[in-house]
Amino acid sequence: MTIVLTPVWSNGVQKLKVISAAPTKPAHGLLPPAHNDAIHYQRCLAQLRSKDRNIEKYIYLSQLKDADPSIFYRMCLANMAEITPLIYTPTVGDACLQFSQIFRRPEGLFISIKDKGNIGKILRNWPRISEARISVVTDGSRILGLGDLGVNGMPISIGKLSLYVAGAGIRPESTIPICLDLGTDTQKFLDDPLYLGLRQKRVPTKEADEFMEEFMQEMAAHFPKLLIQFEDFSTDKAFAYLDRFRHRYPLFNDDIQGTGAVVLSGFINAAKLSSAASGRPLTDHRILFLGAGSAGVGVAMQLMSFFKLHGLSTEEARSRIYLVDSQGLIFDGRGPMAEHKKYFSRTDYQGPPMTDLTEIIKLVRPTALMGLSTTKGAFNQSVIQTMSALNPRPIVFPLSNPVRLSECEFHEAVEWSQGRVLFASGSPFPEEEYGGKMLYPGQGNNMYIFPGLGLGAILARASAVTDSMVEASSLGLADALTADERADDLLYPRVERIREISTEIALAVIRAAQKAGVDRSTDLRKMSDAEVRAFVQERMYNP
Repeated sequence: MTIVLTPVWSNGVQKLKVISAAPTKPAHGLLPPAHNDAIHYQRCLAQLRSKDRNIEKYIYLSQLKDADPSIFYRMCLANMAEITPLIYTPTVGDACLQFSQIFRRPEGLFISIKDKGNIGKILRNWPRISEARISVVTDGSRILGLGDLGVNGMPISIGKLSLYVAGAGIRPESTIPICLDLGTDTQKFLDDPLYLGLRQKRVPTKEADEFMEEFMQEMAAHFPKLLIQFEDFSTDKAFAYLDRFRHRYPLFNDDIQGTGAVVLSGFINAAKLSSAASGRPLTDHRILFLGAGSAGVGVAMQLMSFFKLHGLSTEEARSRIYLVDSQGLIFDGRGPMAEHKKYFSRTDYQGPPMTDLTEIIKLVRPTALMGLSTTKGAFNQSVIQTMSALNPRPIVFPLSNPVRLSECEFHEAVEWSQGRVLFASGSPFPEEEYGGKMLYPGQGNNMYIFPGLGLGAILARASAVTDSMVEASSLGLADALTADERADDLLYPRVERIREISTEIALAVIRAAQKAGVDRSTDLRKMSDAEVRAFVQERMYNP
């Protein structure tokens, strides 16, 4: 069924009304005589590829999903490497910046600070409450590396949920994109006559916290089977809301936990290759982070698992990780710092402040360099060459999105490391030939993790998303490489296998939920792994 929603007003209350629920196959005479789905699929693909600009392709795909979701998702599944960058990173960044200009029809829920005290009424307007299973929620305050976009952040929620459907087979009617409008501090949007959000500055923290308490309580009351994914909240709120709500409701924060899990997976595979080249044990790795926001600290927390899995204590694991922010190396003697940075602040350095990344690398001697700074070109030739001088196979992960904010590009890392780099980025880059060999960049995209993690949590009916479930998703991804992929030194599986990958991750997450005692689908405990795997696959939506 194709569901089209339109806002209507009744007694001063806005509701979403179903204005069409057309059957998949229209009655005889409503289509041209020679129309058939196979040819129409090719027609739609040709129309997509005829567009010259990615933002135009994004708009076309958005319209296609509205008009014919079955064709849209079939195209996604058959062309994941081509279409994923169009419906999500990197094109979604441009879609967010232009959301108020390219807006066609509403998709999802917009809940503003003006609705405080009446959030439950807004939620009841959703026409498919009983089918809701997954919601991606953003307040638009820190979209990718683009800053505070207000309601222009809605494409993030929409895009992530499209990947849940394509990547893990979540049914489209089970998804709810939500954008919370608490204002924006970006003046150009407040001045834009087409801006779709409230024309006010962001509300104070106390008022925002009260709003979030009401929102989460009402979400749990109206959607009792719903898993919530927080997305692109500002750093302070991302940590605060995850800590406040994660033990009360089934939820996770993709920027903190999803990013950490996907990077951990790639790092596990990179570390094995790096250690094989250097002869050093896996416990000898040292990781330097450029960027200490929610994503950077979240990834650092997750990467501690790598060292603990290899027998190190928590303190020993923490000692292997170094953070650098806009003021340089983070260490206790530097002075006051944000609360979330303190855990990794160094106590073993007492020298003057260090701001030059190359000099910091010479001091730390890291085996791995992680970029979550949104600073284009931060990993310059000096940085990469220094990493390469220290390591036979340096690990370099410029993870900032979109491409124009990436710390370095693949061709640069290949050239400056003489083809020895172990590379994964947040956005896609093309492969490069060097020394007669084809080299493939990894893409540490969260879409490898969150669809399978979400699917597993939903099928387990998890009452909470535990750290062990997140870690299980990461280990499941790391183990998903085929023999051919390992032979090509890939750090991540090929994205075309996303459904297969999501099945294995969901299985690992379900087992972790059972061990943690947070599963409510207790019948799954009696099933073998093969039976659970079949159970997962049977429940995947296939367009």
